[in-house]
Amino acid sequence: MKFDPTLYLVTDSTGRTDDDFLSILEKALTGGVTLVQLREKERGGGEYLRLARLTKAVCDRYRVPLIIDDRADIAMAADAAGVHVGQSDLPVCEARKLLGEDKIVGATAKTVEQAQKAYREGADYLGTGAIFPTTTKVKTVLTPVSRLNDVCRSVPIPVVAIGGLNAGNMDVLNGSPIDGIAVVSAIMKSADPEAAARELFARVRVIKENNR
Repeated sequence: MKFDPTLYLVTDSTGRTDDDFLSILEKALTGGVTLVQLREKERGGGEYLRLARLTKAVCDRYRVPLIIDDRADIAMAADAAGVHVGQSDLPVCEARKLLGEDKIVGATAKTVEQAQKAYREGADYLGTGAIFPTTTKVKTVLTPVSRLNDVCRSVPIPVVAIGGLNAGNMDVLNGSPIDGIAVVSAIMKSADPEAAARELFARVRVIKENNR
């Protein structure tokens, strides 16, 4: 499945109603988000699936693929575009077996060794970071940009930078051979998600063009 990782939104529905959450999502998509990951660490399977289907309906209107964090079963049940797995989640090779060759399998990789292993097992893209400290509930270990660059150069699949990135600190990625960035708070907590997405997309595009 084709996908564009330029501006990858990782969602956070904490403390939000469905309507509020989906409104932010739609504004972000209008602003230029190119890939969406639904990440729900606290929801049970039934609630996760319900929200996945609502989220997919919005993403489908904008023809943007929906990735499900961690749960291959939810991805399959919701007919999402794919799944993203971390180092402690289902192995990439097993996710690929479950979802098949037509779905997207993404993986977290913080080292060259992890990146190459994920690629060999069938990953379609990698998320590498955290570049900066984050305010999400996910445990993070900071990743130097030099290591991010090494990961990018070690595999022939797209690599997106993640972790505390926003329009004010993205200059640290100038010269990095990334294929995109993944953000949470920079859009989900913005007073204007559409404007935030538009600015982020423009800045990432410049970084990518300058690296060609």
